[in-house]
Amino acid sequence: MAAPVLAYENLGLIQGTGWLFRDLNLFIGARDRLALIGRNGAGKTTLLKLIADRIEADEGRRTIQPGINVVILEQEPRMTGCDTLLDFVLSGDDAPPQHEAEAIADQLGIELSRSAATASGGERRRAAIARALAQAPDVLLLDEPTNHLDLGAIDWLEDWLGRFTGAFVVISHDRTFLTRLTRQTLWLDRGSLRRNEIGFGGFDAWTEQVYAEEARAAEKLDAKLKLELHWLQRGVTARRKRNQGRLEKLNQMRAQRASMLGPTGTAKLAVEADDTKTKIVIAAEDVTKSYGERTIIRNFSLRIQRGDRIGIVGANGAGKTTLIRMLTGELAPDSGTVTLAKTLDGVIIDQQRSLMAPDKQVRDVLADGGDWIDVRGERKHIQGYLKDFLFEPSLVDAKVGTLSGGERSRLLLAREFARSSNLLVLDEPTNDLDLETLDLLQEVIADYDGTVLIVSHDRDFLDKTVTVTLGLDGSGTVDVIAGGYADWERKRRSPRPEKQRKPGGKGGASEPPKQKPTKLSYKDQRDYDLLPGRIEELDATIERDEAALADPDLYTRDPATFAKLTEAIAKARDEKDAAELRWLELAEQVDALSQ
Repeated sequence: MAAPVLAYENLGLIQGTGWLFRDLNLFIGARDRLALIGRNGAGKTTLLKLIADRIEADEGRRTIQPGINVVILEQEPRMTGCDTLLDFVLSGDDAPPQHEAEAIADQLGIELSRSAATASGGERRRAAIARALAQAPDVLLLDEPTNHLDLGAIDWLEDWLGRFTGAFVVISHDRTFLTRLTRQTLWLDRGSLRRNEIGFGGFDAWTEQVYAEEARAAEKLDAKLKLELHWLQRGVTARRKRNQGRLEKLNQMRAQRASMLGPTGTAKLAVEADDTKTKIVIAAEDVTKSYGERTIIRNFSLRIQRGDRIGIVGANGAGKTTLIRMLTGELAPDSGTVTLAKTLDGVIIDQQRSLMAPDKQVRDVLADGGDWIDVRGERKHIQGYLKDFLFEPSLVDAKVGTLSGGERSRLLLAREFARSSNLLVLDEPTNDLDLETLDLLQEVIADYDGTVLIVSHDRDFLDKTVTVTLGLDGSGTVDVIAGGYADWERKRRSPRPEKQRKPGGKGGASEPPKQKPTKLSYKDQRDYDLLPGRIEELDATIERDEAALADPDLYTRDPATFAKLTEAIAKARDEKDAAELRWLELAEQVDALSQ
């Protein structure tokens, strides 16, 4: 194995009155693609700053090869004292060449002349990315790089990192981003750091193996330690297994919803303005909304039922906020109607987390200073409810300002999910959440009795949560797809049939119209019947091979097998993607033949 370009030996850091972590050893190779995984509060961001030499360790030795340029993209870049985004990009001794930064900013779609004080979160994030990438890093450290980015910017960043010739370490809650890009994993857990030569795609299988080994070891421990270990596992292994059943239920709901949507994604159903016996809670009829000469939403119709989970996706500025404000009755359309059931009682969890005050205690936020909280009509002790949201009960008297960004987001979710409601509106709910909290959020949404509207750029989260996706491309058209983000993406990438030109030029005689086929060809019918089974086989093969890769000793013990499994997984994924696309095209043909 080649010598690492950067390494830490026996790394230790004191935080507060004790050690945050101690005796950590890590190394970064010249072409490593590392996912840094850990719960909120484990010290991921702190570790990234130690690697970047932004803070000083209390113990340990840092070594780096001469000439290696380490660049960090911080989660919250400081822009104090900068009038414009360009001022921020060119600030400091490590400022990149202006022409390089401006070229990257142009590709990201950000105007660096924007005022830094009034720039949105997405604009600030793009400026920070432009600054980091333009510094020509050899080792790139990325802390939640997809936060506040729209889908187009995420795709661009994924493509750039895919071509990057250096090494990178990334902290992210975006499972799709991690799965596509990473090849090794660092797991910061309970003060220790584990490394495995697998990408994030094999992380779940690896953690299952680690926890299973710890559970076997716990049989020799006393009852108190067994209980503590069980509590740690509760949010991982047990929840993951329960979520498998929820995903099956979600797929059934999507299939039912698909049967109700017409060919254009709209269902023409008669609706009463308020009828507690009907399932319709929001009815949009031929809704159009424009700003100046630009039409944001055009002729949009949809019936949202009680229990629907609606995901709204699209580039920044495509109209997501406009659409959700119209669906909730906050904004009136220029034409068309939006009818809300009078019994609708909504809770909106906003992107700015404006309900949280840093000087309040946790008990003030949840229970107005008391010890008990009403959770949708059920009385619970505040400490027990905190455990439901992965908090230590001892945090009940902690100040909100001392919590991490992810912990504050989790506290806000705990507060809002306790309220009685039948409509939940989530605006970018996954920002600042760790992976275990995302699992918890998916579970809570699945168990929620009402209707959910979600604006998000987190593709994996949408795939595991929503029954219907509303996709906006900025043209005013809203795609209505039964399914998640992946279903919408497949629709967008499906080739559109080109219109055939008439022979003979402009004045030529046209051919007689061809008779419409009444059934699939033999080959197409065979593919339509057999592909679902093949897709299941490929899923099983990928899962089996990823489980084998989760063996932490495989790479050093048998590198040939490790390489063979990695290549097999890539081929199986490609074949699965092609099979799914082929089956989707055939399914559309079947639908057309039945009309």
